[in-house]
Amino acid sequence: MKVIVINRKHGGSRSFELGRWSRALLSLCCLGLPLGMVAVGYLAGMEREASSLRGQSVDAMADELAQQSEDLDALKDEAELKLQALTHSLAELQARMTRLDALGEHLTAMAELEEGEFDFSQPPAVGGPLGGEFNVDYTSTGLSGDIDGFSRRLSDREQQLAILESLLSNRKLEDEAWLSGRPIEKGWISSYYGKRNDPFTGRPAFHHGIDFAGKAGSNVLAVAGGVVTWVGERSGYGNMVEISHGDGLVSRYGHNEENLVEPGDVVRKGEPIALMGSSGRSTGAHVHFEVYKHGRSVDPSSYVRRNRRR
Repeated sequence: MKVIVINRKHGGSRSFELGRWSRALLSLCCLGLPLGMVAVGYLAGMEREASSLRGQSVDAMADELAQQSEDLDALKDEAELKLQALTHSLAELQARMTRLDALGEHLTAMAELEEGEFDFSQPPAVGGPLGGEFNVDYTSTGLSGDIDGFSRRLSDREQQLAILESLLSNRKLEDEAWLSGRPIEKGWISSYYGKRNDPFTGRPAFHHGIDFAGKAGSNVLAVAGGVVTWVGERSGYGNMVEISHGDGLVSRYGHNEENLVEPGDVVRKGEPIALMGSSGRSTGAHVHFEVYKHGRSVDPSSYVRRNRRR
């Protein structure tokens, strides 16, 4: 193969003779260069696509990790709320246990029972054979186990108190527990038991007690002897005192300015238990007086009118 090179500036020319190997090399260069460029471009495109896929995978993993982190935070918040609820329940059980223990000790002393017959300062005595394969390590039950233990102790205390109440009744303490008279020293009835127009809304409503109006700060009296079972603020009642008189009778005294007794106290008939006030849902100084018999509200009028045992 002969190649002629012409020089335009000087008008001359030169010729070269290419052999077989030279022609083959030239052909290879002419064909290989485009193919190589195509191959390099293809490989570069594949690398960019792979890099893009890797970036998308990393982004997807980051999003999944972020979602898992949010889910974990939500689970932690839920667990914290449940723990707070369990702690609150345990605190309520402890307070209830304290009131029951105080009540039991007062009743035991009042009934002059033999020492050790009812001991409210110790946990209940229990026992039984090991339950075979159902062997549980109760030392690791945690807060739930504590609550279950308190529930069992409360049940035991309630049973003992029921027996004590029966013993006190059998020892003829009914005269002191005879519910009668007015819960005030001076004053007048400002609202009776039954249907009336609500003093706040003006709409018909049922009034579950009798209101005795009087001078703020004057004494509120127990209408019968008994054991104080509730002292504190209750919705609608304001500062309230509740007394159990046995035989299913309970009296309540609401809207007090100040309560003078504590849960577990044994009070006598006519003893001051609070000072008249206007706490809670009230329009002025008075005592909201209620009587419950076996858990149901009854008209206190019949108890207010009687003044001696019949």
